[in-house]
Amino acid sequence: MSQEIAVVGSPEFTTGFRLAGVRRFENVPDDEKGTDLDDAVTDVLNDDDVGIVVMHDDDLEYLSRGVRQNVETSVEPVVVTIGSGTGGGGLRDQIKRAIGIDLMEEDEES
Repeated sequence: MSQEIAVVGSPEFTTGFRLAGVRRFENVPDDEKGTDLDDAVTDVLNDDDVGIVVMHDDDLEYLSRGVRQNVETSVEPVVVTIGSGTGGGGLRDQIKRAIGIDLMEEDEES
């Protein structure tokens, strides 16, 4: 069974992904993130058809403690955050969590 990508965030954030062919998305306007983002994220995390969830890094601060913990520890679906606060180390950790190995690990013999 193939799984799909889901995008959660503001309409401005999800639009590019929708234009690229992502069919599963949850639009949460900026002024409603404090009340509606937890539910939107929980919905996609519980959807068996979703394998990857994409969010903006800044949206993590709107999540409640429990939902944020679920996002940070979720293996399937894997949650990938992108945006202003995501550095190389964050992406490295996300890749390692998603596939189980560190692709960027430097060779010890060098």
